Amino acid sequence: MESHSSKEKHDRDGEIANQNELGLTQMGRPSSDLDDMSPIGTATDHRRSRLAVEGIQLRTTEQVTDQMTEILSADALAFIEALEKNFAPRRHELLAARAVRAQKLMNGEKPDFLNETANVRQADWKVASAPADLNDRRVEITGPAERKMMINALNSGARVFMADLEDALSPTWENEIQGQVALYEAVRKTLSFTSPEGKEYRLNDQLATLVVRPRGWHMEEKNLFFEGHPMSASLVDFGLYFFHNAKELLKRGSGPYFYLPKIESHLEARLWNDVFNFAQDYIGIPRGTIRATVLIETILAAFEMDEILYELRDHAAGLNAGRWDYLFSMIKKFGFSGDVIFPDRGQLTMTVPFMRSYTNLLVSTCHKRGAHAIGGMAAFIPSRRDAEVNRVALEKVREDKLRESGDGFDGTWVAHPDLVPVAGEVFSARFGDRPNQKDFINEKGFGVKALDLLPSTVEGGIVSDAGVNNNISVAIQYMSAWLKGQGAVAIHNLMEDAATAEIARAELWQWVKFEVVLSDGTKLTRDEFMRRLEAEKAAFAGRAEEGRLNDACSLLEKLVLSEEFTEFLTLPSYEILEQRQH
Repeated sequence: MESHSSKEKHDRDGEIANQNELGLTQMGRPSSDLDDMSPIGTATDHRRSRLAVEGIQLRTTEQVTDQMTEILSADALAFIEALEKNFAPRRHELLAARAVRAQKLMNGEKPDFLNETANVRQADWKVASAPADLNDRRVEITGPAERKMMINALNSGARVFMADLEDALSPTWENEIQGQVALYEAVRKTLSFTSPEGKEYRLNDQLATLVVRPRGWHMEEKNLFFEGHPMSASLVDFGLYFFHNAKELLKRGSGPYFYLPKIESHLEARLWNDVFNFAQDYIGIPRGTIRATVLIETILAAFEMDEILYELRDHAAGLNAGRWDYLFSMIKKFGFSGDVIFPDRGQLTMTVPFMRSYTNLLVSTCHKRGAHAIGGMAAFIPSRRDAEVNRVALEKVREDKLRESGDGFDGTWVAHPDLVPVAGEVFSARFGDRPNQKDFINEKGFGVKALDLLPSTVEGGIVSDAGVNNNISVAIQYMSAWLKGQGAVAIHNLMEDAATAEIARAELWQWVKFEVVLSDGTKLTRDEFMRRLEAEKAAFAGRAEEGRLNDACSLLEKLVLSEEFTEFLTLPSYEILEQRQH
C-alpha cells in the first residue's frame, strides 16, 4: 500500500484524538474507556477494536493492521459516510418496495412490461459509447477478490476480469478488507502472492481490464455502523474501491468499472446512477467516467431492461445474463404456488423456452441501445488430473459458448483460466476482426412477450432421487465452506457460488412444500428430506473439508422446512458468520 504523508497522518490522528476528547463513544462506552484502543489511522497489536471515527463506528474483533488503517482512512470513511447519509434512506425505501411487490406476486399478480415507461422503450436513444478497454469483452473471467485468484485471472489472457466482492466471496471482515487491499495493489500493478510452499505469483505486463462487483442492495456491512445501524454493503464496497482507485485508474488509461448485482427494478438502477454522479462530483472527476454493467439476474429486472439501461445511460456498459441467480429468482418468485414444479437443476438449461426468451430479449435490447450483451457462466471447470473430466468440461463449455455467440452476445463469462482459450476461440471465430458484434440484430428478442418470460413446465423434466441428493450435497458443502470464509467452491467438477447454492435450497423448499413424488415413486415429505439430510451429513463427517458442517446442515434444515421462503440464504448465513467472528 502507498502510505499517506507523515503530515497527513499526523493531522488525521490529531483530528481523531480531538473527536474523542469531545466525547465520542465506542459502541456505548465513554471516551474515558478508550485508553487501550487505537483510532483508525494507526496500527495496533490489540485483538479488539471498537471505535468511532466521524459518525462511523467500527465493530470487529480483528486485529487493526496498517493495511486496514489505510483502507479505512479518515478521508475514505468520510466519503462512505456521505454516501450512507445521502442514499441509505432511498435504499431502505426500495427494499421495502421489493417486499410489497413480492406480496403482490404471492397474491397472484403476474409481472409485465411497465405501462408507465412505455415511452422509454419506444424512444430512440443510446447509452454512452464504451471506453477503449471495455469495447472488446469477448472473454471475461470471474473470481473472488483474493490475491492468488486475482493474479491468475488478470494474467489469464481474458479481456476482462470481474473481481467479486459479492457471491464468490464469503464476507468475513478479513476477506472484505484484504479484498480491498488486493484491488488497491492490482490497480497499481504491485499485487503479489507467495504460497505456503514458497511459489511466487506476480502480475504480467499484459492484464485483463479490472471490473469490480460490490455486494447487492439487500446486504449490510455489520462491521461498520452509522447512526446505530449497519451500513449498506453496496455503498461500503463501492465507496472504498472508488475512493482509493478512481483517479489512479484514470492516470493509467482505464477507469472505475463495476458490475451491479441483484437489481430488481429501474428505480434501483436510478439509485446507483445517483450514487455514481455524487461520487464523481465528490472527488472531482467528470460525470460519466464510471461504467457499470448490470446483471439481469432477477425475473423482475427482465421486464425492465430498457429502463435500467436508460437510467444508467451515461454510465451503462451493458447487461449480463446472470443465469444462475436468474433461475433462483424464478423459483423464489413463483415456486410458492406449485403451478410449475421446477425439475432437477441439471434440466434447467439455457435451452428451455423461458430462458431462451430471456437471453434473446437481453441481446436485442442491448444492441438496440448500443450496449454490450455479455453471456453467462458455464459452471463446468476443467481438470488437469483427469483427462475425461477435462474433455467433458471443455466440450460443454464450447457448446455453451457457441450458442451464446450465435445468439449475438458480445462476450461471455468463464470461471477458470484454462477455459479462456476455449471461449476466446469461439467468439473470435464469430467476430473476425471486430471487437464485438453489437451490429448484430437478434430479431427473436423483439417478439418476446411477457408470458414468454414466465416459468413454464420443462418438457421431460423430472425430480429424481439423484437430483434431490445432489441439491442437499451441494447446499451443505457450499454453505459449510462459505461459513469457513470461502465463497467460490469446486463441487462435483462444477464451480459453485452463492447463486447455485440458492437454486439447490430453493428447489428443495418447493419440493418438500408440495411433497413432490420423485421419478422412483418416493414422496419427498419433511421426514424423507430429514432422512436424506442426515445421510449426507454422515457421509461428510470427519472429512477435512467439512468446515462448518453442523451449522450448514442446521441452516439448510431451517431454510427448507420453513413455511416462509427466506429471501437470500446469505442473510441468515451472515448472521452465523458474524456470531463466529465476535
